Amino acid sequence: MKIGFIGLGNMGGAIIGGIIKSGLFKPEDIIGFDKSMDMAANARDKFHIGIGKNNIDVVKSCDVLVLAVKPQFAREVISEIEKSTSDKTLIISIMAGKTLKFIEEAFGSNKAKIVRCMPNTPALVGEGCTALSPNGNVSQEEIELALKIFNSFGKASVVPERLMDAVVAASGSSPAFVFMFIEALADEVVEAGMPRNQAYMFVAQTVLGSAKLMLDTGRLPADLKDMVCSPGGTTIEGVRVLEEKGFRGAIMDAAKAVWEKSAKL
Repeated sequence: MKIGFIGLGNMGGAIIGGIIKSGLFKPEDIIGFDKSMDMAANARDKFHIGIGKNNIDVVKSCDVLVLAVKPQFAREVISEIEKSTSDKTLIISIMAGKTLKFIEEAFGSNKAKIVRCMPNTPALVGEGCTALSPNGNVSQEEIELALKIFNSFGKASVVPERLMDAVVAASGSSPAFVFMFIEALADEVVEAGMPRNQAYMFVAQTVLGSAKLMLDTGRLPADLKDMVCSPGGTTIEGVRVLEEKGFRGAIMDAAKAVWEKSAKL
């Protein structure tokens, strides 16, 4: 089985790196193309994959096609390759905001096998979180293959397409909120006297470790919070201040703003 990539930028590279590391595909079974010669050369040199002569060359060489181009180029790219794409080809799109209906209509086929995916930026370090929504033409076996691809560089889960706007809030935009939290907490630690680089390390590692503790133990966030809050201690005092300042409400309002904005795009 061959897998092809149209678009070899950061996210395309993250997927390629994940599937090679996991052994799901060998470098010789991967072909890609990017209109940027520098990006194509970088992918070839870093991953030792094949580079096609053009987009059509990639399409004709693969069984699984990953569309990893910017959404504003979606219609242009699909119009170029649609006549060369077989209905047997599994098409995986990571083009933000492009619905299954849009992609089906762009390909002009009601038989096209399409999986719409939304990975996030932590995929760049092998800790991505990806939502997958297949159309009705995709078999269970093909869904499992798509899950293996995206689980190779993080965690992936199938969701109905109607929840994609919620996914934007849960994992798409939320890394920015996490980075803001890290920056704000580190700023205060710097005020307390710690060097900035050290402050960033302490705070970022704590965010990483806290998330892993929850995922690995399966315990609820509230339980883990209570585990840190000793009676009359420092942590519960900080929690009280966060509650007074509307910490939870602010996060919920921000997430709501995200999914509502996403729904309008």
